[in-house]
Amino acid sequence: MIITIGGPPGSGTTTISKLIAKRYGLKHVCAGFLFRDMAKKMDMDLSEFSKYAEEHPEIDKEIDAMQVEIAKEGNVVLEGRLTAWILKKHNIEPTISIWLKAPPMVRCKRISERENRDKEKTLWDMIEREKSEKKRYKEIYNIDLEDLSIYDLVIDTSPWDVEGVFNIICTAIENLKKDKR
Repeated sequence: MIITIGGPPGSGTTTISKLIAKRYGLKHVCAGFLFRDMAKKMDMDLSEFSKYAEEHPEIDKEIDAMQVEIAKEGNVVLEGRLTAWILKKHNIEPTISIWLKAPPMVRCKRISERENRDKEKTLWDMIEREKSEKKRYKEIYNIDLEDLSIYDLVIDTSPWDVEGVFNIICTAIENLKKDKR
């Protein structure tokens, strides 16, 4: 089973990805964690490293290559904004591709509470990061993150708690498993 889960910061991708991986006994790999580790190694915060990555496309390509190799092994939840697109470009068909979304202020509140940060600073950083990613992904891959047509399931996570979103996704996965029998 290969499950991709993408979405903007604060939409719930990491929380849900970990729960799905645990529920189905899958490995969890997060492109954002790989990116953060690279930033840390270069002694940069996420905003600085995002700007750096704009000038160094090899950063994103390295992360993407790692995800492709992991996907080939199977039994994984791959979390990342580009993951479904990258797998498609490499002719790897996920079992299900999911996009989580939420309004910017909802996401900002979640991030600022999670990281114990000022909301205004969090909003600014979130907007800058998203602009940088949008620019990089368009320039490097010609991918428009607003095009959700490749996703099997798109969920606005703002109306539900974690359990509600988790249940929606588990129901979709269980229905897919039934259909394949």
